[in-house]
Amino acid sequence: MEEASQVQNRLVSRISMSLPEELLFALDQMVTERGFASRSQAISEVLHQSLVEHKRQQGDEVMVGTITLLYDNSVPGLQKQLSDLQFRHIDEVISSLHVHLMHNQTMEVILVQGPATTLQRIADQMITRRGVVSGKIQLMAALIPPLHPFVPPRG
Repeated sequence: MEEASQVQNRLVSRISMSLPEELLFALDQMVTERGFASRSQAISEVLHQSLVEHKRQQGDEVMVGTITLLYDNSVPGLQKQLSDLQFRHIDEVISSLHVHLMHNQTMEVILVQGPATTLQRIADQMITRRGVVSGKIQLMAALIPPLHPFVPPRG
């Protein structure tokens, strides 16, 4: 049975759910360890992450996210390859930041927006380069507002 109420200016519905005891125990443990205010908040976060992953797998939805890379900057040509990939995907790559770490390592975080399958393809092209130690894409069901609306030049 559902019951609608207002929480922080958002309409929410109250639902009832049944869980096996061991799952409820694990949920309560996660609520405590991660500092959630309630079971509802924890379940909402887990459900949200699952729905974002579902949308990512569907592929056509425009999403925003980051590609995080850890790479060996002593590998010849790797930084140029990564830069060229970002330039080739200028419509999807919003910004990037790289930080030089110890032992010839660099961490790079690339902010991206576009169709989920396109973003995954870009991430795969970066992560599979020789010299990339590890990489991960993290997508969210959100959009960056346009910075400057396009106005066609007058002729």
